Amino acid sequence: MAKPLALTSGEPAGIGPDITLAAWLRRTELKLPAFYLLGDPDFHRHRAKLLGLTVAIAEIRAEDALAAFPDVLPVVATGHPATAQPGQPDHSSADAAIASIRQAVSDVAAGRASAVVTNPIAKSVLYRAGFRHPGHTEFLAELAATGGHTPQPVMMLWSPVLAVVPVTIHLALREAIAQLTSELIVTTARIAVADLKARFGLANPRLAVSGLNPHAGEDGTLGTEDQTLVAPAVEILRREGIAVHGPLPADTMFHEAARKTYDCAICMYHDQALIPIKTLAFDDAVNVTLGLPFIRTSPDHGTAFDIAGTGKANPSSLVAALRLADRMAAMQGA
Repeated sequence: MAKPLALTSGEPAGIGPDITLAAWLRRTELKLPAFYLLGDPDFHRHRAKLLGLTVAIAEIRAEDALAAFPDVLPVVATGHPATAQPGQPDHSSADAAIASIRQAVSDVAAGRASAVVTNPIAKSVLYRAGFRHPGHTEFLAELAATGGHTPQPVMMLWSPVLAVVPVTIHLALREAIAQLTSELIVTTARIAVADLKARFGLANPRLAVSGLNPHAGEDGTLGTEDQTLVAPAVEILRREGIAVHGPLPADTMFHEAARKTYDCAICMYHDQALIPIKTLAFDDAVNVTLGLPFIRTSPDHGTAFDIAGTGKANPSSLVAALRLADRMAAMQGA
């Protein structure tokens, strides 16, 4: 039997509530998969009124979401009320956002939902409340820990025209370079290949691995890391039977002809991966966390405090995240 998607509320003061309401209103037109929201029903009723939207919101159990979705926006209350005004996070923001994430993961683990879809959070707000994780990805990995083992989460940005994986993520560039190792490149690529097979249906995923330095080091004249760190990792992956080539100059990897030669680009640091995909697919890109025992997708944008509550937020990335989560769940039979 099909299961709904569990959608977190994200930062209450951001555009998460806006795009959730907008997506549900277009559920029939866009043929969206069924989802339920984890959060505060009254808060979302208030946001709908502020936006001038007519949205029927009902507090339900997760088990009743499929039946309810066509007629109402199903909301499973987390017990953490939100009071933040658009663009103005307050003391309720952190607890409400964190509780929603915890409950979504719990629901998937219990079989009540097929996948987790997360609305954007404001890490600075969570940090002030004592949140100790660099971001969503690392928190989800902790929630997925079993038997003392925490899985290595891998961030993928996916779109119909490009998929990218940064080996190092939310680190200062100096620290990212210091932490880059052949082993990290190899384990990241292995996780990407495993999920591309199991959840994206690719029998033999093709990887393109970027160099770290300009022109992939120009034979060592622009830095030796591509020869000492990246190339050995590529060789290990190749010996394992993975279709991989690199290290490649990052400045020539992302034009249309180059993109046709691979299914996923493995990049050395955050901006090397995210700049091209946000340029090519800003409204359609989806953040996917690989390496977890459950499926997680998210819109590829932030909380956009400046337009929260104005009706200007575009739900396209959330729609893409919902669709991709449903597709991945169907692929693995969740």
